[in-house]
Amino acid sequence: MPFYHKLGKIPHKRHTIFKKPDGSLYREQLFGTIGFDGMSTNSYHEHHPTQVKEILGHKDVTPKIAVSTNLKSYKFHGFKTIPQPDYLDSRSTVLHNSDVSIILAAPTQSLKDYFYKNADADELLFIHKGKGKLRTHLGNLDFSYGDYLLIPRGIIYKIDFETEDNRLFIVESRRPIYTPKRYRNHFGQLLEHAPFCERDLRQPYELETNDEKGEFLIKVKKENQLFDMVYATHPFDVVGYDGYNYPYAFSIHDFEPITGRVHQPPPVHQTFETDAFVVCSFCPRLFDYHPESIPAPYNHSNIDSDEVLYYVDGDFMSRNDIEAGHLSLHPSGIPHGPHPGAVERSIGQTKTEELAVMVDTFKPLKITEEGMAIADDSYHQSWLEDNH
Repeated sequence: MPFYHKLGKIPHKRHTIFKKPDGSLYREQLFGTIGFDGMSTNSYHEHHPTQVKEILGHKDVTPKIAVSTNLKSYKFHGFKTIPQPDYLDSRSTVLHNSDVSIILAAPTQSLKDYFYKNADADELLFIHKGKGKLRTHLGNLDFSYGDYLLIPRGIIYKIDFETEDNRLFIVESRRPIYTPKRYRNHFGQLLEHAPFCERDLRQPYELETNDEKGEFLIKVKKENQLFDMVYATHPFDVVGYDGYNYPYAFSIHDFEPITGRVHQPPPVHQTFETDAFVVCSFCPRLFDYHPESIPAPYNHSNIDSDEVLYYVDGDFMSRNDIEAGHLSLHPSGIPHGPHPGAVERSIGQTKTEELAVMVDTFKPLKITEEGMAIADDSYHQSWLEDNH
């Protein structure tokens, strides 16, 4: 849950006269969620933020489903996603349901020719490879390897890369993404037992205030359609804002793992939540310290949720033949657990250097055609003891 943030120039009271040096008015906009009941930000613009010159058309970007009902575990070779120069063209939806899309992206160039706004979904970008700057109408954030970028729905943004070899793991959520409730007190402050705190969340630090008229292309995603809209003024014309609804960054390297005498369940790794799925961060940590502990995870049944694990770096102790960039899907309805031999290998180990991002969804995920193009169709047989 973001906390109060103020950037740039704002008037003493909201919804009051706020004049430019020439005596004309700045234009106020309430940027809010869940009607008037959710988090919001009051922003002040050089121009009316409502001036649409033209709608050029739209393109259907609905994911093409290859497997709609699934009870088989899959492994996807994420780094086989083909790099593309354009940021949106590079986004490949691998898994999808009505609440969330799991996307892999490998853009080689910065987003230069247009601005982008997702009007349907919050976007959580995990930076696996790459470095650069997220530029938004509510300010900018620097990013590098290991950063989560939380971009609330409706944010207008561009993304600048300093690198060409960029790999992103993107969670697109039709539900608002928050920090877990159990980490916060009733005031919203992160508690002492939380694995991160407010000082770990990086807020926008600079505004790009452009007082420009002309033609500015914004690609807006709405109901799986990508609309090309031409605005009459520069989208980044905010002189100041305050509130709770803005993009922010959090590094997976700032997550402080919770450990115990025996193996801890996945919720201790939880980093973000919605009412439709959770996101967890598996980070380098000390293993369990009971003298007879088994560090490897125990078998468990996925009865109510699909488990997606994106492997980032390190040694993935519980799996065989896993590399950085692999994405695994363990569907609801069947058990899964460590590969044969992993339990024995883990006994006596004192720490792990693994780095991974997990998404557990409460509705089954469908596999797209793009997902099947990079899928290992034999992964579900990798638990057979005769294969080891």
